[in-house]
Amino acid sequence: MLKLSDYPVAIARTAQTIAELDYELSALRQVISAFECKADLIVGTDSNLKNDTQRKARRFELLQVNQEYQKAQELSAKLTTEKNNAIAHLEYLRNQFSVAKLEARLMIAQQLSGLEAREFAGF
Repeated sequence: MLKLSDYPVAIARTAQTIAELDYELSALRQVISAFECKADLIVGTDSNLKNDTQRKARRFELLQVNQEYQKAQELSAKLTTEKNNAIAHLEYLRNQFSVAKLEARLMIAQQLSGLEAREFAGF
């Protein structure tokens, strides 16, 4: 368990990690979107494809054989998991910080009540 004074820094670092993961995911979504747009362009200009089902199947096929697209999808899943874990850790730190503050307040209250009891007893 961290010291009470360590929590704000730990919380800030974790929040920063989440922001960085958000940025990476946003950039990766743009890369994925570019691959999908390229596949759509290829499908849209193929006059041999007669209906939507054929076009969707061809688009799917193009994306499935694109190794870079597959790697980008895998990285997206990995980063999403990391972000979700970081969010859970952030909540954990915030909750631990709240508990630590309450425990510190309780200790101060107990010390004050002990001091008041001694003063009342004449010590």
